[in-house]
Amino acid sequence: MLPHLDAAYNLARWLAGNDHDAQDVTQEASLRAFKFFGSFRGENPRAWLLTIVRNTFYNWLQKNRPPEIAGELDDEALAVEDPSANAEAINLQLADAEVVRRAIAELPVGFREMIVLREMEGFSYKEIADLSDVPIGTVMSRLARARKLLQKSLAGEFKTGGQK
Repeated sequence: MLPHLDAAYNLARWLAGNDHDAQDVTQEASLRAFKFFGSFRGENPRAWLLTIVRNTFYNWLQKNRPPEIAGELDDEALAVEDPSANAEAINLQLADAEVVRRAIAELPVGFREMIVLREMEGFSYKEIADLSDVPIGTVMSRLARARKLLQKSLAGEFKTGGQK
């Protein structure tokens, strides 16, 4: 489990949005993992630990944040229009890393979670589905919507002259 603490903190940091809360979530998740390590029977300790981090975060979120701040994934949040026709022309390689980080941080937590697990932690769709306890179709849908939101956000950044 120890080799995966950086990944655990990384996920907690992206979900919580700040270092202090991420440290609390990671610490609580680590304590739970140590407590139940004897019952671990899986093949992937990293996925097991990140599942605990994810569940710990959502429990922490319910206790510490009002629902309007927690960012529920309602139908309005899920209904994302296709980006403009020229959004394909946006070259993300030219984007400043801070702009991209900020765009990811502004995503609703459920979408942010999917992006972090897939793009930063490298989990497969199936692993994400197992880890987050949702159907694989939901994972694919949330990832597609999260990517569209990111694309829209970054396109807006470039159109408003935020590009260097």
